[in-house]
Amino acid sequence: MDTADRWLLAEAEDGGVDVAPLGPDGLPAAPVRHEADPAEAVRRRPDVTRWVWRSTAELYPRLLAAGVRVERCYDIEDAETLLLGHEGRSGSPRSAAAALARLRGTPVPPDPPQRSAAPGAQPLLFEPRPAARLSLPDLAAVYAGQQRRHGLTEHPDRMRLLTASESAGMLVAAEMNHAGLPWRADVHREVLHGLLGERYAGGGEPRRLAELADEVSAAFGRRVRPDLPADVVKAFAQAGIRVRSTRRWELESLDHPAVRPLLEYKRLYRIWVAHGWSWLQDWVRDGRFRPEFQAGGTVTGRWVTNGGGGLQIPKVIRRAVVADPGWRLVVADADQMEPRVLAAISRDPGLMEVAARETDLYQAVSDRAFSGDRAQAKLAVLGAVYGQTSGDGLKNLAALRRRFPRAVAYVDDAARAGEEGRLVRTWLGRTCPPATEDDTGEAGLPQDDPSRPAATTGARARGRFARNFVVQGSAADWSLLLLAALRRTCAPLRAELVFFQHDEVIVHCPREEASTVVDAIREAATLAGRLTFGETPVRFPFTTAVVGCYAEAK
Repeated sequence: MDTADRWLLAEAEDGGVDVAPLGPDGLPAAPVRHEADPAEAVRRRPDVTRWVWRSTAELYPRLLAAGVRVERCYDIEDAETLLLGHEGRSGSPRSAAAALARLRGTPVPPDPPQRSAAPGAQPLLFEPRPAARLSLPDLAAVYAGQQRRHGLTEHPDRMRLLTASESAGMLVAAEMNHAGLPWRADVHREVLHGLLGERYAGGGEPRRLAELADEVSAAFGRRVRPDLPADVVKAFAQAGIRVRSTRRWELESLDHPAVRPLLEYKRLYRIWVAHGWSWLQDWVRDGRFRPEFQAGGTVTGRWVTNGGGGLQIPKVIRRAVVADPGWRLVVADADQMEPRVLAAISRDPGLMEVAARETDLYQAVSDRAFSGDRAQAKLAVLGAVYGQTSGDGLKNLAALRRRFPRAVAYVDDAARAGEEGRLVRTWLGRTCPPATEDDTGEAGLPQDDPSRPAATTGARARGRFARNFVVQGSAADWSLLLLAALRRTCAPLRAELVFFQHDEVIVHCPREEASTVVDAIREAATLAGRLTFGETPVRFPFTTAVVGCYAEAK
């Protein structure tokens, strides 16, 4: 049997696969073999350390369904997305077929439309065009070309690490979709009944919402639909109160008897619509919620879910997330991740010293720059990251700049690059989309060019986006390596990763494995910090809770 550590797997027209070991140049190092069963093709080759294939999202679920897991993979279409972004071609077709066309100089086919996972969604007028299957030699040519392109990036080793870590994230996402988040439908129904009351026949509003709607109407002296913002705004206007919206912060400032029932109606209405009985029927099967996690679903690398609102589970609904009997949920939240990432990428000595402690970072910053005012320090740090640079934010930023000049300069430089229409990158090399002329006003003119007009609204918005991108995106880079390390540690255990969003991870494990998982999360965070950012004193601590129910962790 061939002993190459990398094997290429290409889907065949008959539902089977073609496989071959790869040489150092990324091309087949032995004759191609056809296998009728993809799962058996992988199962027969346990010594392969990395499978190279077109799309993890399309292929790996089939392997998982057959009980086959892989240690590592290289996702060609995901790598193409990252490389196109780095080359300033974000948004170009990313399929393997498109990559092959670019390689050969032939017309580039568009990507097939994305499939919606939402239950009950309107079907497309025509079925989505299936992704084009490439022959193994063609897929190998694309892979070899990508290896060459990695070598041309600004920091090739970092870019290779980003590609490898995002491919690992694709495996984690598929495995989480396969495992599902434990969900007690009976508990969920009890919560809904306690909050919303009885359901009425015909799918109308439940009892409590109907009662609150009556209270709102009584307060205005006429029938008002609290689920229609325009109707509410009109009712307030008729009462002599001008409001621009029905947002909570605006309503809370009003002195009117309709405010209290209206706010309560809005809170319960969101639960009813987003996580009510219909949602439960659509999304929970066999005691599991599977929202279809998608790694790298945003330009910053943050994850998304394809339906189900998996990343916006209200705290009250989290009562339904209950571990299986004899099992526990290990819920881990990264502490103050963004400022710690900023310390690592900026190499600011003062901020790295603060971030080297596994204590409250905002309090430490406040002791150095804000006379112990933690709230002000937090506003200043988040303002630097998110672009709050006017009013009090400007004053806070000035204080932060005096104590942590390199950190503030790092995000300022990114903001300036964004305003000028230049590309910015995360620490590992994920690249923001290119600017449009609407973003920058006079696109392409340097900031100090006398013919350049004052920054437009679009340019300032892009500057804020770029400032945020370098931090949030680098945090996403770190998170991928955290997940990869945690997945590897959990592999010999029964523990399963079942949930992830930005700075929070949940592992479902037998009670006796909980302490091992807690230690694994801490060790994975340390390893991810070192792999992502190199040797720095920055630490990435987690607040970890071992609970029977998700709601108990918050």
